[in-house]
Amino acid sequence: MFLFPARNIKENQALQLSDNEDQFGEDDKKDIDVPFFELESIVGATDNFSKAYKLGEGGFGPVYKGMFPGGVEIAVKRLSSNSGQGLKEFKNEVVLIAKLQHRNLVRLLGYCIKGKEKILLYEYMPNKSLDALIFDSNRSMLLNWAARFDIIIGVARGLLYLHQDSRLRIIHRDMKASNILLDDEMNLKISDFGLARIVGRRDTESSTTRVIGTYGYMAPEYALEGQFSVKSDAFSFGVVVLEIVSGKKNTGFFDPQLALSLLGYTWNLWKEKKPLALLDETLVGSCNDSEVVKCITVGLLCVQEDPNDRPDMSKVVFMLNGETETLPNPKQPAFITRNRFEGTTSSSNKLETQSNNEITFSVEDGR
Repeated sequence: MFLFPARNIKENQALQLSDNEDQFGEDDKKDIDVPFFELESIVGATDNFSKAYKLGEGGFGPVYKGMFPGGVEIAVKRLSSNSGQGLKEFKNEVVLIAKLQHRNLVRLLGYCIKGKEKILLYEYMPNKSLDALIFDSNRSMLLNWAARFDIIIGVARGLLYLHQDSRLRIIHRDMKASNILLDDEMNLKISDFGLARIVGRRDTESSTTRVIGTYGYMAPEYALEGQFSVKSDAFSFGVVVLEIVSGKKNTGFFDPQLALSLLGYTWNLWKEKKPLALLDETLVGSCNDSEVVKCITVGLLCVQEDPNDRPDMSKVVFMLNGETETLPNPKQPAFITRNRFEGTTSSSNKLETQSNNEITFSVEDGR
């Protein structure tokens, strides 16, 4: 293992690169309040990106645990060359997240660019990502209903901050279970801002000709037309809520004849007035039924096909903190059956739509 003097990371000059190796321009640098690390220090902290240090792998590349001077633990996100996140997206994530401060957003501690390497250093979250818990039959028991309800509310508040309360108006565009990290006390942090976009303070939507996202979480207007907004984030949030309640992935199918997605499965239970049948079996008999029904209702309201029908995150937070009886009835969700993007196997596959947008998908891998 490559060792450094045991002193605070920010004070250790050996960890800093000279300016001529940093590919950020001066305009970018003045907006960044996190240090730039030399690659050698990160290689040493991860034992040359050893498999023993690997925490998992998402659509943009592997994440490692790093041990820095003084016993400081850091999560090291190493972007893969074929991840679809280039220098522009990398800079976007560094500049954006350096400006954000909220208890439910992960803290960026540093970054590195050298040659083809693009690396982000985050605060270390011992319990990894949400998907590593809720989709694991054994580890899911670590999250009782109270913890899951707190996570749902925390994600809603984090998104509300991005959409409305931060000094920027930010649309995340990649809200999913693997981008929700948990600390040692199961407090959540939203992560991965590589795809996030800033919109004007008075704007709530925008468009793109290059659609990048994760199959199963993308709103229909974004996946098919490149239109993204606070309501497309709300759609992704709705999917996450239903996954947290059920312990099942939206990309799984629950009826081999009908090929239902989780959204379709939930919708059928709702129409049959059996919403509690969606509940993760590890929670049965140990949760607040009215809170469960409230979360299912909010989840279904968020995944309605028409973005105008979906609540914004301020309404979501209000509903989650209110009474179930006050909630409206949801309309049929989008993508209730096996959708046209099923079968995508990498983050670089491209599909052509009628608008000739470029679409890049990533498939979920637990961290």
